[in-house]
Amino acid sequence: MPGPPPSSDDAYERFLKLFAHHENDLRTFIRSLLPTWHDADEVVQQSALVIWRKFDQFDPSTEFMKWACVIARFEALAYRRKMARDRLVFREDILELMADEGAEEIDQRQAEYEALESCLQAIPEKHRRLLTLAYTPGIKVKELARQAGSSSAAFYMRLNRLRKDLMHCIESKTQSAS
Repeated sequence: MPGPPPSSDDAYERFLKLFAHHENDLRTFIRSLLPTWHDADEVVQQSALVIWRKFDQFDPSTEFMKWACVIARFEALAYRRKMARDRLVFREDILELMADEGAEEIDQRQAEYEALESCLQAIPEKHRRLLTLAYTPGIKVKELARQAGSSSAAFYMRLNRLRKDLMHCIESKTQSAS
């Protein structure tokens, strides 16, 4: 016997979890359709409102990101029409083409991200830590070299080899997945 229908608090919590998980990808998708970050921020905010208003129409057996991108595309088109007086706005047919290409790239970006995570887990902890530190804001590679007791040139060569190995691993995983 089915239980009571989910409360609006349950639906809101599910929405927040899904939206928070996919917000960066949705923002990237929207940014690919609009000329400035400011425009993208406006459309992300409006899209979030519309996605929440329509959340009761979302089928949980489908992909949230693709469903949200459809809504975001319409919101970007509406924003574009509103801003049509601005000469930096893309023509509607160009915007739709960019939206189609952006939606196709979502799966590719997700596959690359998953391959990166898998490849990072496959390398020794010492190397993973080194790569992570090298990409941490505010960390200077020369300082890492000094802490590792190596010259900057030798350290850069080692870091470059690790990057190449990581790239080969990612390429191998994404090519075998396609």
